[in-house]
Amino acid sequence: MSSTLAPATAPAPRRTLAQLWEEPQSRSIAIGLLGVLLFHLLLLAVGPRLFRTDPSHAVVRRQAIPKQFNIEIAPDTFAKPPPKAPPAMKFVETNPNAPENIPDKTNNFAAQNQQAAQEKPQANAHNDRARTEGRKDIQSNQIVSGQLSKPQEPVPIAPAVQQPAKAKTAPRLEQNPLTGFDKAKGDDAQSFGSNIARVPDNPKPIPDRVEGAKDAPLLEGAANSQTAIDPKKPRPRPSLEHIQVRPAVFEDNPIGTSNMGVSGIDARWSNYGAYLQKLINAVQEQWDRILIESRTNPPPGSQVSVRFRLDSKGLVAEVLDVQSTSSEQGKDACVSAITSRAPYGDWTDDMIAMLGSSQELTFTFLYQ
Repeated sequence: MSSTLAPATAPAPRRTLAQLWEEPQSRSIAIGLLGVLLFHLLLLAVGPRLFRTDPSHAVVRRQAIPKQFNIEIAPDTFAKPPPKAPPAMKFVETNPNAPENIPDKTNNFAAQNQQAAQEKPQANAHNDRARTEGRKDIQSNQIVSGQLSKPQEPVPIAPAVQQPAKAKTAPRLEQNPLTGFDKAKGDDAQSFGSNIARVPDNPKPIPDRVEGAKDAPLLEGAANSQTAIDPKKPRPRPSLEHIQVRPAVFEDNPIGTSNMGVSGIDARWSNYGAYLQKLINAVQEQWDRILIESRTNPPPGSQVSVRFRLDSKGLVAEVLDVQSTSSEQGKDACVSAITSRAPYGDWTDDMIAMLGSSQELTFTFLYQ
């Protein structure tokens, strides 16, 4: 007879724990042991800080970084605007035949002091120049027109033989005695009387009447001398002294001034103004001479504008630009009128201080 022996098996761990957890007494012990373990772990973690005796150091806390804001401000928001620059000085050509008079306020400078005036004033008009009628498509700084070249002197005539003056003796003046008194004849020696008489012509205290002319000169014996004039050789006509002015092309200026007088413009004298006036007159005379000698007739209505640089020695340092609507001969005549008369003279010290070593100028020539 046989028998089989089976090995004894150990209970599984999970099963053992489940049996222990099901028993109330075992579960209470397990919870207590777990609570004690957790208490000691917490005590080990917190105890060193609670029961330490060394001084505590302040904990530096990181401060929060402030938030940044970007603000844009325009550069001229709070800046004061710069003061306005004074208006530029402007050269004008005055009337040399008008009296000198310093204006109250003006930005114009010229070769002499002058105040705006005109022969027929305009009420409530306060312009700085006289009224002119002209073109609307140009800018002109002139108010009078004339001719720079002096009129040709007449051919001298041989002096005429002086003829003796004709002497004429004045006629004798008629003279009448004064009306007198007739003394009365009577017993009374102190009495007197007179006759009714009229006052005669040319009464004189003379006893007798003198025959003569009633309208003769008062001075007796006066002679009338008159120089004889040869009708074939008349005397030259007397002329008033007149300062020459260059010809002008007027700008239309309907608003004038309320001042009455010779045509004028508000301007103050300066060395620069006198220098420019001489330069302009010299260029005008040379331009006229070139056109007469060359016998050229540029197209009417054309114009030439020449921009050049003038240095402090009065030399034309450089011709910068030439704008022309005229013919080639007309353009060359304008450039030659400026360059051929140089130098125009040294600048004064105040001109150099104001303008520097050179100055750009623009001349415009109009062909009519």
